[in-house]
Amino acid sequence: MTIISSFLSLPFAAVVLYAAVLVAGVAYVTIRNTIRFLHLLQLDSYQCDGYLRTLKRNRADVRPFYSVVLVAVVGETIACALNIWVSVIAGCVVSAVTFALYMALGLEIAKQRRAQKQKKELVWTERMKRLYRCTRVVCVAVCAVCVGIAVLVCNAIISIEDAPAAWLFGILFSTVVAAWPLCMVHQWVRLAARLREKPEQKINQRFIDDAKRIIQSRPDLKRIGITGSYGKTSTKFILGAILKQKYHPLVPPASYNTPMGITRMVREMLTDENDVIIAEMGARHTHEIAELCEIIPPQYSLLTSVGNQHLETFGSQENITNTKYEIMQALGPDGIGFFPEDHGICKQLYQRFTGNKRLFGIDGDDLDVWAEAIQTGPFGSSFDLVQKSGERIACTCKLLGRHNVMNVLGCAAVALEMGLTMEQVAAGIAQAEPVEHRLQLIDPGTGSLVIDDAFNSNPTGTQAAMDVLASFDGYRKICITPGMVELGAEEERENEKFGARMAPVCDIVILVGKTRAVPMERGLLQAGFDQKNIFIAENLDDASAILALLARPRDVVLFENDLPDHYEQ
Repeated sequence: MTIISSFLSLPFAAVVLYAAVLVAGVAYVTIRNTIRFLHLLQLDSYQCDGYLRTLKRNRADVRPFYSVVLVAVVGETIACALNIWVSVIAGCVVSAVTFALYMALGLEIAKQRRAQKQKKELVWTERMKRLYRCTRVVCVAVCAVCVGIAVLVCNAIISIEDAPAAWLFGILFSTVVAAWPLCMVHQWVRLAARLREKPEQKINQRFIDDAKRIIQSRPDLKRIGITGSYGKTSTKFILGAILKQKYHPLVPPASYNTPMGITRMVREMLTDENDVIIAEMGARHTHEIAELCEIIPPQYSLLTSVGNQHLETFGSQENITNTKYEIMQALGPDGIGFFPEDHGICKQLYQRFTGNKRLFGIDGDDLDVWAEAIQTGPFGSSFDLVQKSGERIACTCKLLGRHNVMNVLGCAAVALEMGLTMEQVAAGIAQAEPVEHRLQLIDPGTGSLVIDDAFNSNPTGTQAAMDVLASFDGYRKICITPGMVELGAEEERENEKFGARMAPVCDIVILVGKTRAVPMERGLLQAGFDQKNIFIAENLDDASAILALLARPRDVVLFENDLPDHYEQ
């Protein structure tokens, strides 16, 4: 769009008025299309680096805008030709129709995106409202500049007499310049986010300082920090169930594991009745655990695992390891660190830590807490909980998988240090409930079973999921998965290995999304899996439709991972 060719012969005041209409129209269409990209930015926790990676994965979101600009260019070219060789009126009509079509197509794209079903809807928080206001200002300013450039170009070519070719070139150039803001809408959102960074940091810091003040005013409050590449949320709920046998712990109902999440937990959920606070601490970048520990300095630090989760954002396994270790470095002289015996990185960190520490595990030497006589299956788990002192007690829990026994052992080790008896610990373990979307067993009453492990996935988690699935003897085993993400350069290789893990366990595999399906299918076939039992679906709805055609009684269906909206392909 530009100063339409038909209006070049009008008085300057009329041209300015029409330019104002163009600015308003182009800005309105552009702003309406910011919602999709604001949603992507929110899904990436307002972090611009993650947003850029998301844009690379979702290039198709921008392509429809190029078609709209092309329509504007074609329409204006026709209008210019009519204005030169037919009549001004004919050019005006085509220009008006072109502008209306540009508006209609741009708004239709926005409407279709708003109508798309989202797994996690855009939340209009106060921060998002501030960002949206800033985005609108950016869009209006950009559109005004672009239309202004178009005006100058058009005024320049007016002075060239009897030069149809120059006029046509000027119109084409001006059309592209004035319409281009729509094609760059994703970048205007990014620019607005950059402009809002420092003001938002100041706002956040006020809330964080208030949370620190609240924690400092409660010297009686026992503080527990939990981190790990995976297993944090499940461990938090298990520990909460155990500690309730003696204390009144604050166990937040969701994954409040970011600085603002933990701040909100302290400011909005902590009451005088709570004598223990359990802080789940997550990280996607280096030094983020240390930042969380400044808000809630832990007295008890529990490490669940260290793996290559979020390798894409951390950059290396060493960065992941050092960041997770920050929860131990934050302990005071009287603090205690709890490490899992994984015969790998966690054991190395245990040996590296010079403070007061405990080691728990299923097997290994010099353990402080361990399990014997482990039985796992569809019923959950049973085992003997054993302390170094020789005390033991039989335990049962509803949680699926041997890996959950490890999580329980870590919680038991913490609880015993906090003065609970073995009987209280066993009672709490029995009351621990499966966490939603984390190997949650569901019986829909159809004769089949569903294992919902859709929250997240990682290489170690996929092995645990396969172990759980394999325990369902007498069932036909079906896995539905989009694979794993955020593994950087290792993503394709790890998804291929995941395919190989599925091969000896599953009878049917439904792969969701074409990109990661390729390495998973390759891994399945290389491991000898039958090609005819592999199905590829475009999205989860298609996968569910395939499952409906295949389902029969005595199926157990594992949903392994469910990618958020900014990973759909």
